[in-house]
Amino acid sequence: MKFVNAIKLDRKSGCTLRRTWGTRPCFIKGIVLVLKVCYQLSEVPTGMAFKFKGVDFMQFDGLLSGDELLSRDTTRQFVEDNVIPIIEQCNRDGRFPRELIQPMGQHGFFGASLEGYGCAGMSNVEYGLVMQELERGDSGLRSFVSVQSALVMYPIYTFGSEAQKNTWLPLLATGEKLGCFGLTEPDYGSNPGGMRTRARKEGDEYILNGEKMWITSGSIADVAVIWAKVDDEDGKVRGFLVETNRPGFSAYDVHGKWSLRASVTSGLSLQDVRIPACNLLAGSGGLKSPLMCLNQARYGISWGGLGAAMSCYDTALQYALVRKQFREEPIASHQLVQEKLTWMISEITKGQLLALQVGRLKDAGKVSFEHISMAKRNNIWMALECARMARDILGGNGITDDYPVMRHMMNLESVKTYEGTHDIHTLIIGQSITGIPAY
Repeated sequence: MKFVNAIKLDRKSGCTLRRTWGTRPCFIKGIVLVLKVCYQLSEVPTGMAFKFKGVDFMQFDGLLSGDELLSRDTTRQFVEDNVIPIIEQCNRDGRFPRELIQPMGQHGFFGASLEGYGCAGMSNVEYGLVMQELERGDSGLRSFVSVQSALVMYPIYTFGSEAQKNTWLPLLATGEKLGCFGLTEPDYGSNPGGMRTRARKEGDEYILNGEKMWITSGSIADVAVIWAKVDDEDGKVRGFLVETNRPGFSAYDVHGKWSLRASVTSGLSLQDVRIPACNLLAGSGGLKSPLMCLNQARYGISWGGLGAAMSCYDTALQYALVRKQFREEPIASHQLVQEKLTWMISEITKGQLLALQVGRLKDAGKVSFEHISMAKRNNIWMALECARMARDILGGNGITDDYPVMRHMMNLESVKTYEGTHDIHTLIIGQSITGIPAY
């Protein structure tokens, strides 16, 4: 028996050969098959070989200032150099890339829109562009930065004492300390006002009891911003800084996730956790306070969704231009593929303009929560549809992690849900235009 060469595809090299046994007449045919398939493979690189080319159909960059372009381009290069090479393996392994925390701190990503305390002092548009690029890398990574910035540093900055700010913000800005945000509970997600976590004043301490769920960075955090109803204040919701090494505090990770696999998602348990009274965020009061924090996060998410959509569109476009079917022509030459690509670039462009206008309003102090709800609702829905269309264009290749599309799609299912579901933002907008709450 003579051996023939048969094709074996390898994700790393694109094409390798292995020996299988066969008959002599098959030898020449086998060689021809190998050469033909390898030639075809050389025309269609894997997703990691598609270098991102940017997405700007309507001269969007011309609407940005020099500082805004610099912030975006710096973050874009950081993602290309540090995130893209490792993120698929992190997603496979379900591992959060902790090695990126210090570099991100050095780039000023944490609390980027805050002034002082070691923060970068970016405009809201600059901050949004940073979120866009981070989510182009991965939603889980952007989620980590969003939580650190909008849900931990922002409440300390807005509701905290000067002592709390000086203690925590500089360390959180560098990434030396990490935080998490405890609002959602196992039984209360879209209705946070129903929370069961309680705080009771006893002397110069508060005692906290309760459970929190779906908490990004919960098990790696040094401090948790916990929202609880205070017994001796008629159940008013207040914020508390809870160091995670205090007795009675525990965190456990959520496993078996198909989404946000490169992010830490946790549950928190507080059993008679005692904290000094000075750990109260004295400026907080009522459910409005945590919702203000969520508004900050939702704003960043509306930009982040653009990044994920851009990644999917750019991958689909480059793939369609080199993938050949029917008469050896690229599939981009077919009407149905062009229709999908046109839909994607149209919706991305509208999403860019929406996010930018909300950012401009935010920088001018004129933004309202319903504006942010519209941006989050629209851009994440759009991004998820782009991911689905891109997967369709890539065919079977779209479900592999040779390309980022399926990872973005799975991640966006979570992003569509957290920080207010698509339907909740529909009701927020509905109430704002009718004056009638429909929750």
